[in-house]
Amino acid sequence: MKASQARKNAEDWVKKYASSERWFLGAYFSGSTIGLADDEELPVGSDVDVVLVSKEDEPPMKPGKFLYRDTLLEATYLSQKLLKSAQEVLSSYHLAVSFRTNTIIADPTGHLQKLQQQVSKYFPEKKWVRNRCENAMRRIESGLAAIQPKAPIHEQVTSWLFPAGVTTHVLLVAAMKNPTVRLRYLKAREVLVEYGQEGLYTDLLRLLGCEHFTSEKVEHHLANLEGTFDGAVAVSRTPFFFSTDITKIARPIAIDGSRKLIQDGFHREAVFWIAATFARCRTILAADAPPDLQESLAPAFTELLADLGIATTRDIFDRAQEVISFLPAVWDTANALMAANPDINKNK
Repeated sequence: MKASQARKNAEDWVKKYASSERWFLGAYFSGSTIGLADDEELPVGSDVDVVLVSKEDEPPMKPGKFLYRDTLLEATYLSQKLLKSAQEVLSSYHLAVSFRTNTIIADPTGHLQKLQQQVSKYFPEKKWVRNRCENAMRRIESGLAAIQPKAPIHEQVTSWLFPAGVTTHVLLVAAMKNPTVRLRYLKAREVLVEYGQEGLYTDLLRLLGCEHFTSEKVEHHLANLEGTFDGAVAVSRTPFFFSTDITKIARPIAIDGSRKLIQDGFHREAVFWIAATFARCRTILAADAPPDLQESLAPAFTELLADLGIATTRDIFDRAQEVISFLPAVWDTANALMAANPDINKNK
């Protein structure tokens, strides 16, 4: 499907099913597809992210992923309080990129349009690029500090994995690239190669634990994930914020998208999302699966963790500390990227 048709379908859904709600203040596109030209095909493993701006200070759990007119959409609620000023958006690394260009779907009050014009104007100023990098650095530190020592291992893995992966976002933000979720390591690799900083990439993979992985090993873990994924889908009842990522309609993202990376020669870049999906599946299984199913599927996750160098809670905390200790190198590289990036306005 062409990106233009996918966006048209998303716009139609917003108009029919969201715009008349009492809380609705607007909608815009987000995520990796905002950079696609209209005539480009939607990549394997991609959905179309739509942010729904809400009057509510604390919106409910996001609708998540669903099919509409053969297009996989992912809808997320965002409180209007997070979009009050251009300064706040410019300093937020996960919000600002959506306002760099006009991604607005609906704007009944006109606020999003004004916000977009201001953010796009100041987006390339070094002051704001640096602020967004600092925002990502704080996300790493606060996320790793929140790991719970008594939580189940799959929850600890999630609490370590996502903040550790934000190291790639620091670099992507410094290069003024989209801090994408599933493809963060691939995109960070591209940036580091472009700027002659590829030496850091091996360290990022080492912190993840997969620098030594072969394509055969990653294929093996992906095959194991398929069984765990399907098992979790079959029993899932308890709502989690990621529940719609573990469904039959989302399977192409978790499984097919990872396989495409492996086939393209980026097997190590597939490990982050394989591990993240594994941990989320284990969370669902712990909540909803009978003990015998949990036990039968447990060895696959344990094997992946062992290959990543993780067997105990102590290993999780040690790995988190390694990430913290590595942050000065990440920051130095981010500064080098900002200094070399010709698109950044260095005078402001």
